[in-house]
Amino acid sequence: MDCEIYHRIVDTACDFREIPNKAENVAYERVPFSLQIEDKVFVDNLDLDIDKMMDEMYASSEPARSACPSPEAYLSAYRGAENVIVLTLTGGMSGSYNSAVIAEKMLKEENDNVNIHIINTLSAGGQNDLFLLKINELIKEGLSFEEVVAAMTKYQENSKLIFVLEKVDNLVKNGRLNKLAAAVVGLLNMRMIGEASSEGTLHLLHKVRGEKKAVSTVVDEMIKAGYKGGRVVITHRNNINICEKIEEKLKEKFINVEFIAVPTSGICSFYGEEGGMLLGYEI
Repeated sequence: MDCEIYHRIVDTACDFREIPNKAENVAYERVPFSLQIEDKVFVDNLDLDIDKMMDEMYASSEPARSACPSPEAYLSAYRGAENVIVLTLTGGMSGSYNSAVIAEKMLKEENDNVNIHIINTLSAGGQNDLFLLKINELIKEGLSFEEVVAAMTKYQENSKLIFVLEKVDNLVKNGRLNKLAAAVVGLLNMRMIGEASSEGTLHLLHKVRGEKKAVSTVVDEMIKAGYKGGRVVITHRNNINICEKIEEKLKEKFINVEFIAVPTSGICSFYGEEGGMLLGYEI
C-alpha cells in the first residue's frame, strides 16, 4: 500500500518551529497569528524577533492586540494536500478555529476528495505541542487517516493544560481575564496558577507567592488530575528555571517521566508574558 502523505497544519499557538523526529510522509506548516503594538504589526513566523516584540509591548502604554489567521491563510496551507490535520488555539479565546473551519468549506468546494480534520484544542502552548507530537507518532505507526483522528479524539480527553503566569497585563487588556481575578498578580511575588477549562477558557486555580510554592502547586494539581508519569511538554517565556524545578519534582515521584521544554511562540509569549509557562501533560 502506498504511504499516505499528511499535511500537519497548526496556528502558532503550537510552539514547535519544527516537529522533532518528523515522520517522512508529513509536511508541517505553521499559519501565523499577527500581533499589533501601536502602529507596528509583528507576524508570528520563524523570523519574528520575540524579544524585540516584547520590549516594544512593555514600552507602550496602549493595549496590544492579536489577530488570528484568516480563512484565506488556512486555505492556502490546505491546498495541494491529500490528508490534512489541523490544530488551532482554543476556540474559547480566539477566532483561529472558526477561520480553519471556514477554510475547510472553501477547500471542499474546490476539491471534495481531501481528507481534513480540524481539532479545536480547547487549549494552547504545551498541550497543543503534546498533540503535535502524538499525531506524529500515530502517523509513524502507519495508522490510516481515520485511525489517527479516532486516536487523537481519545488522546485529547486524556491530557490537560496547567499554566503559571507572573504577569497578566495582556490577558486583562484583551478581555481574556477579569481585572478582579488578576488584581494581586505581579504584586508581592505572586503567581497565578490555572488550567484550560473543558470549554477552552482560562480557569483560575490558585494565587501563590514565590516560585517554590508555584512548583509544588503545579505538581500537586497534575497528580490530582490523574498524572501518573508520561509525557510533559512545557513552554516558557524566559523561565527555564521553573521548567527544571518542575521536571526535578516530577522525577522524584515518577520513574517514567518524558519532559520536553520549548520556548514560547510569539502568540504564547504575548499572552503568557515574561516568566510565564504553559504545561501540557498526559493523564
